[in-house]
Amino acid sequence: MQTVLIVIHLMIVLALVGVVLIQRSEGGGLGIGGGSGFMSARGTANALTRTTAILAALFFATSLGLGVLSRFESRPTDILDRIQQGTSGQGSGVLDQLGPAPGTPAPAEGGASAPANGAATTPAPAAPAPATGVPTGQ
Repeated sequence: MQTVLIVIHLMIVLALVGVVLIQRSEGGGLGIGGGSGFMSARGTANALTRTTAILAALFFATSLGLGVLSRFESRPTDILDRIQQGTSGQGSGVLDQLGPAPGTPAPAEGGASAPANGAATTPAPAAPAPATGVPTGQ
């Protein structure tokens, strides 16, 4: 349906451009408005004005129709609906499903992250870099 409406819309656009280009210039802004046409000036003006108005109304209607069709043919979805929700009540949020950040220790068994004896965990000090034999100028 949408393809048919697009083809009709494009034919209306081409006809509207053609009808507007055929019309006689009334302002003479560029100095080329006069001259003799292949039709009488008065009869052509009425027919072309009506044709332009009809084509403009059809253009407007097909534009609205295409907008309405595009809205109803593609159903928008929420990105949060794509994430599968866990069934447990604690720790099953959207951010928890992403996993731990790189470099963070994994939680201990049973969900407790602190050691059982109450001691705080501190990272081990970094070992000094091995000597490479290249003088550093110190």
